[in-house]
Amino acid sequence: MEDLMSYLPFLIPIMVIEVALAAAALVHIFRHRTYRIGNQVLWVIVVVLFQIIGPILYFTLGKGDD
Repeated sequence: MEDLMSYLPFLIPIMVIEVALAAAALVHIFRHRTYRIGNQVLWVIVVVLFQIIGPILYFTLGKGDD
């Protein structure tokens, strides 16, 4: 338990970034209907299941041109 407490200053910012990226990706997915690869259902699954990597993949590969 003490080891976990020593890592908290490092883990909390990572968790905040993870939640912010996922929220931004999901908002963008639901507001826009054009994607370079895949469809809305695919990208929601990718963002939710692959926590940090999913939103990064969406913004680099899936986000369509606005």
